[in-house]
Amino acid sequence: MADQKTSPQPPRPMPPMGPQQLNISIDETVGEGIYANLVLIAHTAAEFVMDFARVMPGVPKAKVQSRIIMTPQHLKGFAKAIQENVKLYEDRFGEIKLEGLHQDNREYGFRPPDNP
Repeated sequence: MADQKTSPQPPRPMPPMGPQQLNISIDETVGEGIYANLVLIAHTAAEFVMDFARVMPGVPKAKVQSRIIMTPQHLKGFAKAIQENVKLYEDRFGEIKLEGLHQDNREYGFRPPDNP
């Protein structure tokens, strides 16, 4: 029997990516969540870093509870998703009041004491 050589096949185009189902699991500790009332945001050309912390009245020190790092594209999509969900929330429950928000929009609620 003679060897049959097959000619190489040209690469097939990838099928278009449609909606993808994800199987997402969450472990019990992560599922409990972490409360944060402060987020510090820094960025470079390649990423955004968000440090979530909990500030308590009368306590001059706050500990970062969680750090989330995202690409600029993912962060922009995340921001859009947050805006859409705030609208859905307000449509259902009414406007979220920003009591304690200062005119410069950079401070919310109580302030930690100034360090001596």
